[in-house]
Amino acid sequence: MFSSFASLLAGCAVFDTGGDRPASASRTKGGYYLDDGPGDNPPGNLADIPDAVPKVEPLSSGASRPYTAMGRNYVPMTDARGFRQEGLASWYGRRYHGKPTSSGEPYDMYAMSCAHPTLPIPSYVRVTNTNNGRSVVLRVNDRGPFHPERIIDLSYTAAWKLDILRGVTPVRVEAIDPLAPSYAPTPATLVATALPPLQPAAEAVPPGTYLQLGAFASLDGAREFAERVSQRMGDALPGIRHLRAGELVKVQAGPFASLALADQAAEALVRELGIQSFKVAR
Repeated sequence: MFSSFASLLAGCAVFDTGGDRPASASRTKGGYYLDDGPGDNPPGNLADIPDAVPKVEPLSSGASRPYTAMGRNYVPMTDARGFRQEGLASWYGRRYHGKPTSSGEPYDMYAMSCAHPTLPIPSYVRVTNTNNGRSVVLRVNDRGPFHPERIIDLSYTAAWKLDILRGVTPVRVEAIDPLAPSYAPTPATLVATALPPLQPAAEAVPPGTYLQLGAFASLDGAREFAERVSQRMGDALPGIRHLRAGELVKVQAGPFASLALADQAAEALVRELGIQSFKVAR
């Protein structure tokens, strides 16, 4: 969530407030507004742009706070597991291309991304056009739409792949858990690629090199994440713990006996769970 309502709208998907909507935002027959639309020269390889790859990422603290948009109050989720929703999808394009999203990242209308009012940022969803059965996997990195009849706004490429560029279309949205069996290696794979067991860390936090695995807005979310990573990685990571730092709860593993072992563990986290960690020293 940005510091002002105006900046929130600048970085979010198209919106409609009924009788209160700006005149410049009149609807067209497509899934966007008159001052938006496709780019002048879209890439010729849209079909080759791959789906987003689900991975564990720390939540955006700013985009996790409750907010108000167009007279409606929204409370973002911190855990989307089991989330499923059906409704209408639209898309947004050149008007927002290159501008900040709610995650702070620049919006890329040709990436596989989407905006949702309450799903965690970032998170991953499978979106299916229920008219034709086509589906894509997208990364949620923005807020919107704020139209009461729409549930999700898609990037141009996602809308092109689902064949909804011509108008608002019914879709099914399903959250993806990167640590679920369908997106995580089997136990046999984990055993085959696990690191040599390391000495477990003491109860106190000793000095040394640690890997930060993520940061969460809630203690419960951090604990659950730490437990699930520990279950997946077993003895490959020493001393997984959570530490409060201001409004965030950080999940770290360590200490490691050497920088080489920390690097080895970081590579295993990417390979096995898609987690991008980084080294911290205390």
